[in-house]
Amino acid sequence: MHLFEYAVIRVVPRVEREEFLNVGVILYCRGQGFLQTVFDLNEKRLCAFSNELDIQELEARFRAFERICAGRREGGVIGQLAIAERFRWLTSTRSTVVQTSPVHPGLCADAAETLARLFAQLVL
Repeated sequence: MHLFEYAVIRVVPRVEREEFLNVGVILYCRGQGFLQTVFDLNEKRLCAFSNELDIQELEARFRAFERICAGRREGGVIGQLAIAERFRWLTSTRSTVVQTSPVHPGLCADAAETLARLFAQLVL
């Protein structure tokens, strides 16, 4: 079993109201060298939640999360950091439209399977 950490990624259309919609999960497992995010920007749900959201802008932000997780040049300066640092940077506290929950730990045998299960439970 491997220790993992995860956070739920949220869209917060109006930060001052503190209302959010879970749209993704990011999971880090040092023992498996795993850092990945998965998300679903369900346009119908998001527009029902707030008609002020720019779905294309949100998609661009989430694609940046993916590039940073992948850790290649496409992830920019942050993408070049060590895997743990990238996870900490992605899950740091923000007061923007895209935020993450507090980080939660757990144990898993397969990080990818755990990410899929958490995504199904917490987002879909």
